[in-house]
This record gives sequence, structure tokens and C-alpha cells, in this order.
Amino acid sequence: MADVNRGERPISPFMIGSVYRPQITSVMSILHRITGIGIGLSTILVVWWFLAASSSPYYFDFADGILTSWIGTLILFLALVSLWYHFFNGLRHLFWDAGLGFGLDQVKLTGIASVIAAGVMSIVTITVGLWG
Repeated sequence: MADVNRGERPISPFMIGSVYRPQITSVMSILHRITGIGIGLSTILVVWWFLAASSSPYYFDFADGILTSWIGTLILFLALVSLWYHFFNGLRHLFWDAGLGFGLDQVKLTGIASVIAAGVMSIVTITVGLWG
């Protein structure tokens, strides 16, 4: 049977884009989860590189060649940005766990600050790593 009260029910939030506009908190929450997965996967790559270094010079050359290629460098750079983003957004969540920063202006400000801090610290880390 048809539901005659369909117009009075709330619309499901899964319809992002067509009904709901993404907010900074929802986008940053999704990015936090994605960066967490990315950090885990890139950690596996670094562990593989260490294991290759401990096994044989030939295997290390193979692994090192992959991680120092342009795609490996890009993956490691994205892992670095992910690490800093995850760190600063995690600090933001720690403040929320303490009951601080729930005002709409504060949520937006700390979200933007997390992204900027992640970008700045990524650049600082690369700069110090290359020329430090």
C-alpha cells in the first residue's frame, strides 16, 4: 500500500548533495576517517621498506626504487599530509571531548585552523627534511 503520510516524514540525510549541503564538520569527519585509513596503509609500505632493508640488498633496491619513484614520493607526501591533518583534527576532537568548542563559530574556526595547521606543518616537515 502507498504511504499517504510520506510528505510529513523527514528526508534521510544520505541524500547529500541533492537535499543537504555538506557542512565543515561532516566533511572533516569523513576526511578524518579517510586519512586514518591512509596512514595505516602507508605505515604498511614503510614497514615493507624496513623488512626489505633487513632481508637482502637486491630486495631493498627493489622496494627503495618503488618508494623513491614519483608515485612512491607522491604516496609518502600524501601520507605526511594525512598524518598532520589527522593529528590536528584529533586535537580538535580532544577539545570536544572536554566539552569545549561546540559553538558554531568555534566549530568552523577550529576546522579551518586544523586544515591550515596541517598544510603549514607538512611544508615545514618537507622543508626541514630536505634542507634541515
